[in-house]
Amino acid sequence: MNHDLVSLAAIFSQLSLLAFGGGNTILPEMQRQVVDIHQWMSKADFSALFALAQAAPGPNMMIVTLIGWHVAGWPGVLVTSIAKFGPSSIVTVAAMHAWERFKNHPWRRYVQLGLIPMTAGLVAASASLIAEASDTRWILTAITAVIAFLSFKTKLHPLWLLALGSLIGLTGFGQF
Repeated sequence: MNHDLVSLAAIFSQLSLLAFGGGNTILPEMQRQVVDIHQWMSKADFSALFALAQAAPGPNMMIVTLIGWHVAGWPGVLVTSIAKFGPSSIVTVAAMHAWERFKNHPWRRYVQLGLIPMTAGLVAASASLIAEASDTRWILTAITAVIAFLSFKTKLHPLWLLALGSLIGLTGFGQF
């Protein structure tokens, strides 16, 4: 069996079980594995795949499938998709059963209170990692800051922000 496929299965099955608060919380470790440890791609390539995955309709973890494709073609797509979504789906079903079974117990509130800031921190780390890999020039850092501000302070739909980013890219403005 292809060594890369075994590595992809091991990496993404582990990441599957760590994705508290959504898939984006595991981006720093995903990038570390794919870029630093296995050197299957550069930080810029990882960032580009992430942007492509976010711009595409469908699940926000499309990056997993794109990494599988980049590393091992169709077999990589299959292995990464099953490894990423299989284990977490099984754990989620079991956890939801237990969560419902103990719905009237007070400890549930304390668990939720602890998970919320942890999840926010993991998402913030992911955002920082993608920004660091993407913002190779001061103008790109400025664009990231403006888009983050607009996203945070306005009610603009994210598709409008994606369209704005695309227009900026088409003008070549980010090349300065």
